[in-house]
Amino acid sequence: MQVEETTLNSQMIKSGKNFLGILNDIKRRPEDAAKELHVPLEEINEIIEGKRVLSSELVNKATQIWPVNARDFYIIQDDCPSGVKIMKFEESKKSSRIMDRAGKPYYEYRDTAMSAVAPFRPEWILELCYVDDNDPSNSNVQWNNGHFMHQFTYFIGEVNFYYKDSHGDKKVAVMNTGDSMYITPFTPHTFTTRKGAKNNGLILALTYGGKLTGDIQQELSGLSVELGSNFALDFSSKEVASASLIKYHRDIANLSIEELSRRTYIKIDELYSFENGSKIPSFIQLEKLAQALTINIRDLLSNDKIEDKVILSYHDDNQKWFYPENTKTYEFCELASTTALPFSKAFEVHVLNSENAKLDLESGLHQYVYNLGNTPISLNWNFDNIEYSEIINPNDSLYLKPFIKHNFRGNGKLLILRIGGKIAGDSQRELSIVGKKNAQRAISETIQWFDPKGKN
Repeated sequence: MQVEETTLNSQMIKSGKNFLGILNDIKRRPEDAAKELHVPLEEINEIIEGKRVLSSELVNKATQIWPVNARDFYIIQDDCPSGVKIMKFEESKKSSRIMDRAGKPYYEYRDTAMSAVAPFRPEWILELCYVDDNDPSNSNVQWNNGHFMHQFTYFIGEVNFYYKDSHGDKKVAVMNTGDSMYITPFTPHTFTTRKGAKNNGLILALTYGGKLTGDIQQELSGLSVELGSNFALDFSSKEVASASLIKYHRDIANLSIEELSRRTYIKIDELYSFENGSKIPSFIQLEKLAQALTINIRDLLSNDKIEDKVILSYHDDNQKWFYPENTKTYEFCELASTTALPFSKAFEVHVLNSENAKLDLESGLHQYVYNLGNTPISLNWNFDNIEYSEIINPNDSLYLKPFIKHNFRGNGKLLILRIGGKIAGDSQRELSIVGKKNAQRAISETIQWFDPKGKN
């Protein structure tokens, strides 16, 4: 009961700070908010101070008179106050459900560790459909329509992975334990077990939202499908992507090609060649273009590689290394990844026996962990200056918040997926520009934007 009360108080305090941030953004003092919302000033102050719950009725009033959305007022519920959330295998089994396709059992789904603060939607999926060949057009294979989530998959057993390539052609990849893959959103795909396998094939399908989910998706939706779709530039090749970026930035600045030529001293014909994709600017030319457009060079750079929508990674071909070098406590094996998502990292990690108590791991990414092995592993971590330790048994899974110092001890094998979520990348750069000194206020507002008593 006391834990629940403490959690409620913490949520009310966070909600109050968020409410103050909204008032600051729309330049309303507490007394202005009280007058416009037709509630006592005392009620507004109590909400800001975290002493009163922000009611849905008040939120509805606010959205009717202010240019804000209801979802702006609701904060994410922190369901792992110790920094880690663990899902035991027994709990996972209770979530089991059989999915039929074409009138026959096709998959058994189970949940694994998920958190409200994490971008993961990880699933344990048993392949109930058997096939006796590797034909991608096998009539027993039932396809999906793709989904709006990036997907990393780790394979256990003898599994056929079917997918449609960029031309819409059906393909099949013959996968085995330790193999992995990545697919982009909306790629149609499916999985089966190969005939003759000792056990049903199993996949750990870790789906996760990228930058487009949440606020970005809401903004695009608010603009309309037609208008929002215009933000999708042509990235079909490096040359076309470079051309699309240059033209987009020139258009939003309302610079004619002639004016851009005058500012950069680059000939008009050459600028046209940049914008029609027949030529990519040199780095010196990119510097001139960025300066003329008042942007950073990185804003004009296309991706280094234009990768396939499906990336296959075979275990025996993957790079392996020890970490840390001096203790060799872990052996890392790199799994499927894509340069399009630089803050997505996947590993198979062998935990080797160690008596060293040092918390030797820390990552600035959200982490999902699944115990792939047959032995328990000890997880030790520090959060808010409190030391924690939990046993992670085979088939248990967990979520770990970014920047938590931790270690794994024992002798076993883990699957680890790290995701940047919404913060890593452009958001991280913006927060870095705001600076560490002001980061706390950016995350959780503490004061009104001006002092009514004056400040010299």
